[in-house]
Amino acid sequence: MKKLLALILAMAMALSLVACGGSSDDSTSDADSASSAGAASSAAASEGSAAESEADADASAADASTTDATASGETITLTLWGAEEDQTLLAELVEGFKETYSDYTFDIQIGVESESDAKDDVLLDIEAAADVFAFADDQLAALVNAGALQSIDDMDAALQTYAGKSVADIEAANGSGSVTAATANDTLYAFPMGGGNNYFLYYDSSVLTEEDVASWDSLLAAADAAGKQVGMTLASGWYNASFFLGAGFTTALNDDGTTSIDWNGTSSLGYTGVDVVKGILSITGSSAFMAIADGDISNQIASGSLCAAVSGTWDAEAAQAAFGDGYAATKLPTFTVAGDQVQQGCFSGFKLIGVNAYSENVGWATLLAEYLTNEESQTARFEARQLAPTNTNAAADEAVTANVAIAASAEQDVYGVVQSIGDKFWDPTATFGEILAQSQLSADDDDAIQAALDDMVAGVTAAIE
Repeated sequence: MKKLLALILAMAMALSLVACGGSSDDSTSDADSASSAGAASSAAASEGSAAESEADADASAADASTTDATASGETITLTLWGAEEDQTLLAELVEGFKETYSDYTFDIQIGVESESDAKDDVLLDIEAAADVFAFADDQLAALVNAGALQSIDDMDAALQTYAGKSVADIEAANGSGSVTAATANDTLYAFPMGGGNNYFLYYDSSVLTEEDVASWDSLLAAADAAGKQVGMTLASGWYNASFFLGAGFTTALNDDGTTSIDWNGTSSLGYTGVDVVKGILSITGSSAFMAIADGDISNQIASGSLCAAVSGTWDAEAAQAAFGDGYAATKLPTFTVAGDQVQQGCFSGFKLIGVNAYSENVGWATLLAEYLTNEESQTARFEARQLAPTNTNAAADEAVTANVAIAASAEQDVYGVVQSIGDKFWDPTATFGEILAQSQLSADDDDAIQAALDDMVAGVTAAIE
């Protein structure tokens, strides 16, 4: 009966598209060895005939095992791509994965790949890309449309058999927003890895009060009085969108990959794009404002010239080191739009881990991705990288809830919008942001502001070649 059960499990694994599975249990090891189509048909025959001898079942399993590297003792090879700042942690987690499946031999190569650039590099050659890779949630649609991601829903039997978790368990363990971000067409295509992928305001409370940081007007005035500056990246659509989103403007990803954007018109709140730009120019025109190049926030915080900066959890260590006992963080300030104080918004997102649909060991790749995103791994990632867990148990840990940066991220998330944009969004909005950063527009020239907005929107909404 043990062999019969093993062969039945093998059929389930074959239907789940799993080439190799892992377990320290003898019966599931036998199931893993029977991963060919021949094993599936043998299992079906075994199930239908209780009279079949155990010897015949053993022979069927042995025949099937000749196509399986795991059963023949060969090394299981996988590649894993992750962020540069995750490399040490990933190496430690991979060792934990190997220990969990200690009956098998692995060769898991870890490569550096920015979560923000993963899609582009994967789509250059999907078959040559990593078996498992981390990426930002805004890349999910393009990866799914290109057929690059293995459906996690289709791996449910493998996850239950070898990891002891169903897809429903994984969805229930993570916050609903992260699950939504990992889902396309009602199908789960990735494992949530981390949240808090937004930005907020770090500040030095020995220089600035809570009242000072409530609005850009009071923030800049207080910084100027202290001989300090406030830094923010504007030459990036991810950051400068915060002003438009707060004022009620939108973006949307269309089915053909293009982006809908209304920033050159009138928002649902009744503000015009020109109104928003004038509000931004009132900020950039202050001598206490520092426009910072994308990716250079931590260096500028460390320079000592800033008393506040807009950034995310990834710069928590730099801000804490620079501000010392004054280290604090809060939601973004309000800013002036057409005489009103408007809360600055943000793009909110999640970091995900996906499985390459072309992986030769897609079953093992799925199990590795699940391991890298489970409760323990998310806790380890928080400790190493200050990345907010999406796993609800990990997020409830006292160390997480007491974290200054993550608390501010959660506060700002109330005003966040899930990013929904196409590839054409980035270059035009970055160019437009650089114009704002350099104060190349006059707040008195409505026509010039409108023309700049129209140019930006035309670039963002351009057709995909």
